[in-house]
Amino acid sequence: MKQYSVLVVDDSAFMRRAISHMLEEDSQFHVIGIARNGVEAVEKVKRLKPDLVTMDVEMPKMNGLKALEEIMQRTPVSVVMLSTRTREGAKETLHALELGAVDFFLKENLIRAQDGVDHSQDFLLRLKGIVEAKLPHSSNIVRPERNEVRKIMHQRTDLIFIGCSTGGPSALQTILPRFPADLPVPIVVAQHMPPGFTKPLAERFNSLCQMNVIEAQNGQEVKEGTIYISPSGYQTRFEKKADGTIRFNVDNDVTLEALYKPSIDITLQSAAPIFTDRLLSVILTGMGVDGMQGCGLVKKYCGNVFVEAEDTCIVYGMPKAVLEAGYADGQFVLSQMYQEIMALL
Repeated sequence: MKQYSVLVVDDSAFMRRAISHMLEEDSQFHVIGIARNGVEAVEKVKRLKPDLVTMDVEMPKMNGLKALEEIMQRTPVSVVMLSTRTREGAKETLHALELGAVDFFLKENLIRAQDGVDHSQDFLLRLKGIVEAKLPHSSNIVRPERNEVRKIMHQRTDLIFIGCSTGGPSALQTILPRFPADLPVPIVVAQHMPPGFTKPLAERFNSLCQMNVIEAQNGQEVKEGTIYISPSGYQTRFEKKADGTIRFNVDNDVTLEALYKPSIDITLQSAAPIFTDRLLSVILTGMGVDGMQGCGLVKKYCGNVFVEAEDTCIVYGMPKAVLEAGYADGQFVLSQMYQEIMALL
């Protein structure tokens, strides 16, 4: 069984102990060292060469953002940020993802159960998914050939839907700013994030993109030329009204046993019957299989499905699930995705 070395970076002795204990409860993790500030983190990453780093943001001497930037320039490694559920914490976390961090986790979820749920196993599973995704690929793995995907149907597209999880914010930054302000269709993005993070995400992308970027609201009409970010903590569905307009139904449906809020599957299941063959679903990097069932329904209604190729995925989970289910019409690296989307408009 492969064992992964982790460097724990935090200025709090309590947090260093708590995270180290949590990691070493799992036999696949070994805490190779600790760092109390960003200066120590940069030096120890270079010297110890860990497989993974957990990084706090606020630290003396050098904060986590500056340390992350230096690590990515000098000795790149997978870094997971530990964030706070505050507006400032969300902004700093999004900046860290732009600088190269692969994921983040809320500190409060690590030190105590939230809503009666112990998140420690989720934390460990996500860390494993990240380090395993970045291991060298075995020569025995059969990679899907181009002819294993369907012939793309060139028809009018009325909605572009993008679903992503781990690694999603940086992948979105590669694509979204390229769309022109007068794009004749709306774009809806479902990015797995904790509550409170999608509004700052929308604000950040609004400053980067030519299109208007906003967080989707309940009852809001879906209009062309706008990028809508599905709010975290809620499910986002489409509804076609009697007057022909299509609007968002955003709610916190506690009757649904959905692992994610927003759930890519749930959004696509509402979109496919409305947009039918005029829907393009794009599944980017992420852990798990959210989006697979939804993409199956997209194909049932004759829409198109693109997935991100393994070469550029932080975690090749969600795109792989869609591809292996036979629902993908095309698989593309991030640098190609924009052109392929535009070719369908």
